[in-house]
Amino acid sequence: MSRLMLKTEGDTHVIVTRHFAASPEAVYRAHLDPKIVQRWLLGPDGWTMPVCDLDARSGGKFRYEWKHETKGHGFHITGEFVELTPHSKIVHIERMFLPQQTPDNHIETRFEPDGSGTLMTMRMTLPDEATRAAMLSTGMEKGMENSYERLERMIPARMEAGK
Repeated sequence: MSRLMLKTEGDTHVIVTRHFAASPEAVYRAHLDPKIVQRWLLGPDGWTMPVCDLDARSGGKFRYEWKHETKGHGFHITGEFVELTPHSKIVHIERMFLPQQTPDNHIETRFEPDGSGTLMTMRMTLPDEATRAAMLSTGMEKGMENSYERLERMIPARMEAGK
């Protein structure tokens, strides 16, 4: 059973929540350290991230490139960080290239202490209902579930210890 919850709100929002059995510091860091991001943000099995350029600062840019191991095709995302509040919030804008560029997706991700771990809440704001529907139809939810399960397995062994 998935621990990821995804819901829509209004015409343009997607809200994703997930609990992690790790500190907010560790989960926050996992979203900004390129060496860590490159190992967990892979979506379904069979994908790799050969390029993970990430400048984690307000105004900093990022570029992630994925490639399917056997099918050979891929896609990429570019974006920029708007606001970084250590261990509690990341605000960024991203756009996907599939290969055509998608409209900007404005994302605010919060990391809050929750019992013995962290509640992550991601709020995506898209330009219109059609863009949101197209994004949801890509299988994004399953890809997020797989990625966050991978991250959950990584955290206890490496990131809580600061490795």
